[in-house]
Amino acid sequence: MKKSWVLSIIMSFVLLGGVFAPAGSYAAAADDSTTTYSEDEYYEEVDTSEQEPIPTVEEEDFLNYLDQLDSASVYEEKAFNALGGGFYITSSNRKSVFLKLTNTAIPNYTKYVSKLKLIKPQNAELQKIHANLIKGSYAQLEGFQLAKKAVSKTTVNSAVLKQANAKIDTGKKSIEKYHKEISAYANKLGYDF
Repeated sequence: MKKSWVLSIIMSFVLLGGVFAPAGSYAAAADDSTTTYSEDEYYEEVDTSEQEPIPTVEEEDFLNYLDQLDSASVYEEKAFNALGGGFYITSSNRKSVFLKLTNTAIPNYTKYVSKLKLIKPQNAELQKIHANLIKGSYAQLEGFQLAKKAVSKTTVNSAVLKQANAKIDTGKKSIEKYHKEISAYANKLGYDF
């Protein structure tokens, strides 16, 4: 995995947190009432403070989805941090990569995929989008497991390592598709990504 790709995932979650900030002028919030002049020549206080709009069912489902996704992402981050932004495997670092995959990356990424499978959005469109994330993440998990198998012996098994890289790339494509679709979905709901 490339470090920039991992950072883009993390940044997407950071950006998702930014969508909850209310739009509008903060300076206007300081003065929530204005004075108007009526025909009877007296001043009347008129409350112009805006009330928070009540989220729709679809928006509530989306916000709930983001919360669940955020709690699952902790495991994904641990897995990618263990790999140090990717793994270039040589005979000299084979054992180190094997230990990172065995002890940290695969167990945490397995928990991440398991948590993703437990997320059940109510909205059919969001379910379809989420399915791409599950599909891509599961393919990457399989790739990590193949990479572990490739480095488990004293010599690196190049053929299995090639299969691992292919699985990881397949997963990455599904995850990229997910990011495009979730961004479009968020924009449709009025959240700026």
